[in-house]
Amino acid sequence: MPHPLDAAAVRSWCGLALEALGRERERIDAINVYPVADGDTGTNLYLTLESAARAVEAAFDGQASAGTAPRLADAIGAMAHGALIGARGNSGTILAQLLRGMTEVLAADGGAGEALGRALRRAAASTYEAVAHPVEGTVLTVATAAADAATRCAADRAVGAAEVARAAHEGASAALRATPGQLAVLGRAGVVDAGGCGLVAVLGALADALCGEVSATPVAVRADAPLPRAAGCACAADGCGDPDGPAFEVIYLLEAGDAEVARLRGRLDGLGDSLVVVGGDGLWNVHVHVDDAGAAVEAGIEAGRPYRIRITHFGGAARAEEPAMTARAVVAVVPGAGLAGLCVQAGATPVTVRPGEPPASGELVQAIRQAHAREVMLLPNDPELRHTAAAAAEQARTEGVRVALIPTRSAVQGIAALAVHEAARSFDEDVVAMTAAAGATRYAELAVAERQSWTMAGVCQAGDILGLIDGDVAVIGADLVRTATTVLDRMLSAGGEMVTLVLGAGVPGALGERLERHVRERHLAVDTVVYDGGQHAVPLLIGVE
Repeated sequence: MPHPLDAAAVRSWCGLALEALGRERERIDAINVYPVADGDTGTNLYLTLESAARAVEAAFDGQASAGTAPRLADAIGAMAHGALIGARGNSGTILAQLLRGMTEVLAADGGAGEALGRALRRAAASTYEAVAHPVEGTVLTVATAAADAATRCAADRAVGAAEVARAAHEGASAALRATPGQLAVLGRAGVVDAGGCGLVAVLGALADALCGEVSATPVAVRADAPLPRAAGCACAADGCGDPDGPAFEVIYLLEAGDAEVARLRGRLDGLGDSLVVVGGDGLWNVHVHVDDAGAAVEAGIEAGRPYRIRITHFGGAARAEEPAMTARAVVAVVPGAGLAGLCVQAGATPVTVRPGEPPASGELVQAIRQAHAREVMLLPNDPELRHTAAAAAEQARTEGVRVALIPTRSAVQGIAALAVHEAARSFDEDVVAMTAAAGATRYAELAVAERQSWTMAGVCQAGDILGLIDGDVAVIGADLVRTATTVLDRMLSAGGEMVTLVLGAGVPGALGERLERHVRERHLAVDTVVYDGGQHAVPLLIGVE
C-alpha cells in the first residue's frame, strides 16, 4: 500500500537508496567518462548518500531521546544537511543540492503529491543555479525530466506522493537513456551519464519507499544503440575525457556569507572548470577542477573559513611508498572487544562494532589508513556491510592502497580467513587462500528473540533462544545450552573438522566447556577452540570448518 511522504518515509528512502547505490556502485563507476574519466561517480554518490542516511538516523535518535517523533521537515532537512557535509565529487555535490532544493519546498509545504512535484521542480532548478556552466546530457537533464514528469502527474490534485514519485522515476529513466545522444563523449563510449544513472537509482528508491514495494531492477547503463566502443573505458587519450584538463579536484566545506560566495564563484571559475557550489545559510560545499590546487584553497580562505579540504590528483599516481609502511595488512570488522584483541594478537587492525551501530565506510577507510600498508585484506564479517566495505575499498584504492575485499559473512569466517593469512606469499594467492577458508566455514549464532514473530523454524515467542545457521533461523529453544548443542549437531551432521565457539559478553566460560565436551563425546576427530569474544549483540557465535 502507498505510504505518506513523512519522516518515516524519508528514513526508508535513505535505506533503500543506499542499498540501490550499493548494488549499482561498480556499474556506475565503470561508465564514468564525463566530466573526468576517473571511475568514481558511483562510489562518490554512495558515500554522499551514506552521510545523508546517517544524519537522518541521528535526527531520529535525537527525537527519540526527547520523547518525540521527527517531523518531515526534520528528516528531509537532516538528509540534505548530511549530504552537504559529506558530498564527494561532482556528482555527490550535485546530489546534495538536489536534496536541498527538495527540502526548501517539502519542509514548508508538507509531503502531498502536488508538493513533491514542486519540490522536484525546485531541486532541478537549483542544480542549474549551482553549476557554473551547465551541460545537457548530464544529471541536470535527468533531474529536469524527472521534475517535468512529476509536475504533469501532480496536475491531478487527487494523485498522491507515491504516484508522483513513480512518474518522476520513469521520466528520469527515459531521459537517462537519451543522454548518449546529447553528449558526444557518452555517445562515443556507448554509455549513459553516470551521475544521471545514480539519480535514477535514488529516485527509484523514493518511489519504492512511498509505494511500499521494492523493485531491484538494475539501472540501464548502456546507450539505446551502443557503438562498438566498450562501456567503462577510462582512457582520456581515447576520447573518454580531456587529457589536457585540470590536474586536481578540490573540494571543501566553507563557512561564508552569500556575497563572499558570489565573489568566490567568479574567482574559481577563472581558475578551472566543473565548478559546483552548493549550500546556503552560511554553509557551502565547494567543488572545482583546477591545475593550481593551492590557489583554489586560498580563494576559499579569502571568502571565509574552509575545512574538510580534499585534494585529488586525476593522474591516479600511487602515493609515495614510505619506509615505515608494511607490505600487507588485514583489517577486520569485529563485534566485541575480545575478538578485537584476538585480531591485534594476529597482527590485524580491528574495527569494533557497537550493537546497532554498523561502521560507516569512512571508518573502514580510516582503519585501512591506520594499517599503514601497501596491500590490505578487508574482512567485513557481516553480509549487511558488503556495500559499505566495497565503497571503502574503492576509496582506499584511489589513495594508492591495493585492497582485496574478502567476502566474510560472520566473525567466525573472519577468524578462519585470518588463520591462513600469510603476508609472505603473493597478494593473489593470499586472497584465494583467505577466501577459500572463509567459504569452507559454515557459521551460526544464538540470539534471544525480542518479540513474537514468524521464522523459518516456526513461531517464536519473546525470550526464546534462536539458533540461526547461515543467517536463517533453524532452531527455536528455551535453553541456551540445549539450543546450542542442537545447532552444533545439525551443523556437524554434514561433516566438519574444527568447531570455533565465540562466547558473548556475560556468558560464563562453563558454557564453552560444556559445548566442547559435547563435541568431543558425540563427534569423533573434531577439534574445538573457544574464544571470549565479548560481543553484546549475541551470546554465542559458532563456526564449523
